Amino acid sequence: MAELLGREPMGAFNVVVLSASGDPAVLRNEPLLPDGTPMPTLYWLCDPAIRSAIGTLESQGGVRDAEAAVGLDAVRVAHDHYAAVRDAAIPLGHIGPRPSGGVGGTREGVKCLHAHYAHWLAGGADPVGEWVHAQLNERGMMPADAPVRIES
Repeated sequence: MAELLGREPMGAFNVVVLSASGDPAVLRNEPLLPDGTPMPTLYWLCDPAIRSAIGTLESQGGVRDAEAAVGLDAVRVAHDHYAAVRDAAIPLGHIGPRPSGGVGGTREGVKCLHAHYAHWLAGGADPVGEWVHAQLNERGMMPADAPVRIES
């Protein structure tokens, strides 16, 4: 996993989405690191080909375009859903700091298309992730062994 991430994982995680070739594509992180530090990013995209394609999309104005296409109200709903799923995984009785924000820790708007796409691939109700998927397909940027979305 360290090779895919480019670093050692910081906390506990599960692989929740695989690429068509069977490689890890999306991780689901625990909401707290072993030392109790909050981990706001619940879903992490680790497929290198998809990460690269989305990086290209971002460099072409994708964050701005996604916000305009989806609308900030729909983005806010996605943030709320993401936060609720993450917060439900916090151990009962936890009294320390808690993760905050929505997708990737963002409080409003779109910060990272990668995080939204990972959320969508893992079955989350994320219209930005769905928009990213459509854009990658329309622009011919979807890798041949792309992961398949989990239907929730």
